[in-house]
Amino acid sequence: MVLVSGPTAEPDPPGARVVRVQTADEMLAACRAALPVDVAVCAAAVGDWRAAQPANSKIKRNGETRALDLVANPDILATLGGLPRGRPTLVIGFAAETERVVEQATAKRAAKGCDWIVANDVSAETGVFGGAHNTVHVIDAEGVETWPRLGKDEVGRRLAERIARTIEAKGLQV
Repeated sequence: MVLVSGPTAEPDPPGARVVRVQTADEMLAACRAALPVDVAVCAAAVGDWRAAQPANSKIKRNGETRALDLVANPDILATLGGLPRGRPTLVIGFAAETERVVEQATAKRAAKGCDWIVANDVSAETGVFGGAHNTVHVIDAEGVETWPRLGKDEVGRRLAERIARTIEAKGLQV
């Protein structure tokens, strides 16, 4: 198992080879280097945009406004989901939405070329960010499976079990 991770305070999972990255470009390169894999779980999105010209030092205030030019970061989920050769058997993404959760996530699944999207409502009133619980919808080609409100660890456990069942059904080793 390979975990490609940006900066985090979380401990490394036992048995995983951890590849630390700082940028979206580094993350995409590390994901490509990890191929071939049976399952790719893209659990957190990098920022959609980055500064076109990063500063080498602090930009001091001088009372003037500044324009910031942005360029798009690579879309790692869409890249993995759209590989013509070497695509993982199962590509899973996540969709954090604030409205029309299932509708938006279903569209994202199709646009990114992934097999599953795990969608959740992250609007302020749900308490998902910084909270211990979550309600998710697992969207695949067959439809939507809505799970009850669960602790985040339990969501992860159930997702891992669903992945294992799917991989075993495809005749691959888990």
